[in-house]
Amino acid sequence: MTQSPNPSALPQFSQLTIQGEDAEKFLQGQLTCDVTKLGLSYQAAAICNLKGRIEFGIWIKKQAEKHYDVVISSDCADALQAHLKKFGAFSKFDTSAPATIYPCVLADAPTFSHKDDHNTAKDTEAWMACSIATGNYWIVAATQGEFQPQELRLHQSGGMDYDKGCYLGQEVIARIYFKSAPKAFLHYIKGTGALPAAGDKLDKIQVVNAMENDNGFIALIVARPEHLAESDLNILDLPAALQVDVARPK
Repeated sequence: MTQSPNPSALPQFSQLTIQGEDAEKFLQGQLTCDVTKLGLSYQAAAICNLKGRIEFGIWIKKQAEKHYDVVISSDCADALQAHLKKFGAFSKFDTSAPATIYPCVLADAPTFSHKDDHNTAKDTEAWMACSIATGNYWIVAATQGEFQPQELRLHQSGGMDYDKGCYLGQEVIARIYFKSAPKAFLHYIKGTGALPAAGDKLDKIQVVNAMENDNGFIALIVARPEHLAESDLNILDLPAALQVDVARPK
């Protein structure tokens, strides 16, 4: 029987609206994805620090012309707002205050909803399980600055563009992509024992997200294949697009 997480431990998310004359140009210089290609569906993306590591893991969609909706873990929302204010001081756009948005699963895919009908622990648990199974990781305050985008396979889920031009951390990210490859990267696993928290280390393996499951837990982890092979963790299959080599195709 699947165990239910403590409701207070369930992830919570906030939405910020960014709109104005310079919204697209500003976001293009911040995000790993190509903002000009966004549509009405949420796209996973990131804002990185200068070391090329993910500072803010987000989902973003273009709601209308010069109007973008951004979803982020609630414990990172204030920091994101401060970041936007700092880097966008000379750009013409407005940022709304964070508003609660609910994680849910629609059409067998993890997404978000403003409808109160989706404000349930059952919906959140379903979103967590579906997200972990499909590699839809979420960055929380404890994991800010911990992971490089390729380690989380963001380039394989449409959240990175290597031809769009400069953005925060782009030089480091591009160098890894074109000249090397991450040695540790995202896997979907099942384990036994106590539920680990986001950012915890299981020996040489780092937890991204986890939730309780039958007699143990399921999780997204970042690990070297050789370290994973030496562990007691059971490797499960991610979607086919996230099973390929994380290195740049030759």
